Order: sequence, then structure tokens, then C-alpha cells
Amino acid sequence: MNYLPIFVDLKQRPVLVVGGGHIAERKIAALLKAEAKVQVVAHTLNRTLQQWVSQQRLEWLAQEFDPQQVRSVYLVIAATNDNELNQQVFWAAENAQRLVNVVDDQPHCSYIFPSIIDRSPIQVAISSGGTAPVLARLLREKLEALLPQNLGAMAQISGRWREKVKVRLTQLTQRRRFWEKLFNHPTFQRLTENQQFSQAEQLLQRQLNQDYPIIGEVALVGAGPGDAGLLTLKGLQTIQQADVVLYDALVSEQVLELVRRDADKVFVGKRAGKHSVAQQDTNQLLLDYARQGKRVVRLKGGDPFVFGRGGEELEVLKAHKIPFSVVPGITAALGATAYAGIPLTHRDYAQTAMFITGHCQPDGNKLRWETLAQGNQTLVVYMGTIKAAELSRQLQAHGRSADTPVAVISNGTLAEQTVQTGQLHQLAVLAEQAPKPALIVIGEVVALQPHLAWFGEAAQQFVLTEPQLFQSNNELQSFEAFQPSQPLKKIA
Repeated sequence: MNYLPIFVDLKQRPVLVVGGGHIAERKIAALLKAEAKVQVVAHTLNRTLQQWVSQQRLEWLAQEFDPQQVRSVYLVIAATNDNELNQQVFWAAENAQRLVNVVDDQPHCSYIFPSIIDRSPIQVAISSGGTAPVLARLLREKLEALLPQNLGAMAQISGRWREKVKVRLTQLTQRRRFWEKLFNHPTFQRLTENQQFSQAEQLLQRQLNQDYPIIGEVALVGAGPGDAGLLTLKGLQTIQQADVVLYDALVSEQVLELVRRDADKVFVGKRAGKHSVAQQDTNQLLLDYARQGKRVVRLKGGDPFVFGRGGEELEVLKAHKIPFSVVPGITAALGATAYAGIPLTHRDYAQTAMFITGHCQPDGNKLRWETLAQGNQTLVVYMGTIKAAELSRQLQAHGRSADTPVAVISNGTLAEQTVQTGQLHQLAVLAEQAPKPALIVIGEVVALQPHLAWFGEAAQQFVLTEPQLFQSNNELQSFEAFQPSQPLKKIA
């Protein structure tokens, strides 16, 4: 973040503008709307500025710039076509530790003017950090069309009633939920759109007379495989309403950036071979936060009901009578394979797809290897890299061909995604070499990957050569770019 976005109160504060032409006029117009006390330094003023001086809306301070002029003002703007003078203004402001903007000279700006959507008192500021002002303007135009005109009226009513609401609802959580309910109320929206403000305030009063008990709740939200663009709309809305978010290790930084800024974020992730938060501790945190009346989001990578222990957590919530909901997410088997260019099913190569996990409870049911080893199906293995050697051995022992195509997808859907391909008898070495976390895909459809890969300009796609090129099971000596030597064969 190159600039910290802030809104500055300029009411009756002095602002120095050096320049008297059209560019200076545009900046001064914005300053006057903010009720700043504008002082102008310029040899001459254009007609509009002369009129504003005569109306005493601004002060023509001097014709010549003097560095001492910056010491008694709040902000400084240099808006002349004289580069040498602009530089002089910049250094004078810097030396006096005043914020300065040199128009159309981004390196000499300690602050910048954003593109503004004005629904006063609601304002939206958009900036490219001075790198692409036209792009910022285009974005502003798109948002202008989306944001309703009645936002300002809703905010003005809110301002008039804010203190009364504080007296009636003493807890912050109660007030937040009251305002959320009001602003989303279709009748309140319609009345403010039609400028029926007295009726809107009557509705507000009726809403305020209702009880707002603080009841905690938990939402299990699937964060998807990594790319924030794959988060569902409902998932986005839910995490932005949360008071606290408990998130896993597989939730990407892109998705965490979308969480409401003032929400508490608590890491409860698990990783093989690393310090992990015990599941019972996570369950207790869910209960504790919900009992405090908070809106809790349990944010899980992929989908919470696909090897995410979501069902176990809901059983705990149900037993303690905590309200809950579930927002599905795109699981890694769907997202990562799609970004890798591997279709899970294809009528010529695979009619079924099966998802399994490499982590099972010690006393759990054993895998049915005869079923897993069947042909004409795609096998997707979550958390299976540690047991890749056993997986390869058992599948071959139960009938799967040693040359069955396999892929190991690391960091699926993210910019650093890598895809390594080979054959089933090479899976252990592929899994060992792959960055973690990784997803294993086994089946004839993997052979389509070089033809269908589309994501990432620098995607790493490798195929292992014959086993004799390895000095040991733990050391890879050679990689060879995958180039299919013959057309794909259909499975009968």
C-alpha cells in the first residue's frame, strides 16, 4: 500500500494553492466544497478565481511565492506550469513538514487527490496511487452507476438518530445489528429513495422499539482452494459481517484480506509435522465466542464438508444449542484440477471421480483398495503426499497399471501453482519433490493436462523419466519437459 487512505477535515483550516489557472481552479473548487480557507499565490487569476475572491470565498494572498507562506497552512498545492516554481514549493513544504501535492507530478506528492464518489456524507475515494488516473476514473464511473443515490439520506438520518440509538442499545453488538437490519430494510430503502424522510424516521423508531438480544451464531464458510475470485458471493458477505474469524492454514492471504478490518482473526490451522491447534480447542473457541454473542465464522480452505471436519464441528454446536449455518466453497478437487487443466471426468477416459484423504483415524475403516484401483475413474487424494509410496504400491498391487498417469498439484489456483506429472510407479518421488500443500490426481484424464493447461504463464509442468535416473528414492536426478510422443489412447 503506497498511500494510506484518509479523510481530512479541512473546515476553516488554511490551505495554500500556488497557481491561478484552470488546474488550480479545479483543486480549489474541491477545497471550497470541504469548507477550507483557501489562500492563493499567483501572478494573475482566471475569471472564476477572480469572482471567488470578490465573493470572499478565498483569499488572494500574494503574487509571488515565499517559502514562509507554507508555515502557517495545513496543506499545500502547487498547480502552475512552471516546473522550477513547483519544485520550490515542494521543497519549502517538505522542509516545513507540510503535506504537499504537485499537480501531475506524482514523485513530488506527499498526498494525492483521489477520484471521488460523493453521496454526502457518504464518500468513496478511489486512487491508483498516481499511476493510472484514467483507470481510477473508469472505476469511479462504474461504481457511480451501482451505488444508490439515497445513501446520503440514509447516512444523514443515521447521524440524527445515532445518540438516541446509543441510549436505547447500550452494547456495540446490539447497535451494529440494529443498523444492519435497518439499512437492509426494503421499506426504509424505498422511503429514502422517494425522499419520504419523516416516514423513514418513523420506521426507524418502530425498529428501535424492538428487542435486540445478543445471540451468538456460527457460520461454516468454505474459502475455496486459494484464488480469492473463487470465494462465493455469500461467503464474501458472511466473512464481512463476522465479529471473529477462525481460519485454517489452507486459507489464502487473498481471502483473509477480504475479512472485515475490525474483525478478530484467529489462526486454528493444522499442518502435518508442525504445531497445530487441537480440534477440541477449536471447538471450545467456537462455543466461547458464540456464547459472547458474537457472529463467528469458521473459515475453512476448500469446502467445509469435504475433508474439513465441518460436520464434527456442527455436531458440537448442535449439542450446545448454538445457531449455525453453512456456506459451501469450491473444494480443491474441483478448483485445483480445473486450474491445472485436468478434467475429473471425460467420456473417453473416466466415467467416475472419487475423492479420498490420505489421513485416516488409526482405528478407522481401511480403504477398499479393490474399488480405488478400478480403471476408467479419476482418483483425487487430499493430504496424501506423506503416504504417496503406500498409495502407489497398494493401487498397483490391486490392479492399477504402473503407467497410469498421475499429477501432483501444489498451491492450486494461486499464482505460484505448480503441476508435476508422471506415472503411478513414480508417484512417491513426485510427491516428495512437490511443494506442500499438494493434491494428488490419479487417472487417465491426467494425460490431457499438457493439452488443456491454461492457468499461469510460468506453470511448472514436469514428467519424471525412468526410475534408473534416480540415485535413491529420495533424490531426483533429472526432469524432462513433458512432450507426448503419440496421440492419447481411448479406454475401451
